Amino acid sequence: MFDVTSRVTYKNVPNWHRDLVRVCENTLIMLYGNKVDIKDRRVKSKSIVFHRKKNLQYYDISAKSNYNFEKPLLWLARKLMGDPNLEFISMPALAPPEVVMDPALAAQ
Repeated sequence: MFDVTSRVTYKNVPNWHRDLVRVCENTLIMLYGNKVDIKDRRVKSKSIVFHRKKNLQYYDISAKSNYNFEKPLLWLARKLMGDPNLEFISMPALAPPEVVMDPALAAQ
């Protein structure tokens, strides 16, 4: 992950990738640019090309606003499960528990 508001973090991506591949030979690697919610973006979308050279999945995300936060996790789950059609399901809406008060206790 690199910070799209800091060019130096993107410039370090090749070094981080090299170190990761050296230590973890056969691992899934993806790249994402964080802080896309900030207007002062220094690393523009058209200049983000490292992932293409290394055949990595790339996502723009925002940890602050939760923009695309689920996409890297879904991609990883699909790869690990070997199921490209895997989907996350939303939690069912749960009604709050019904509160029953003893009238005698409520009067106290």
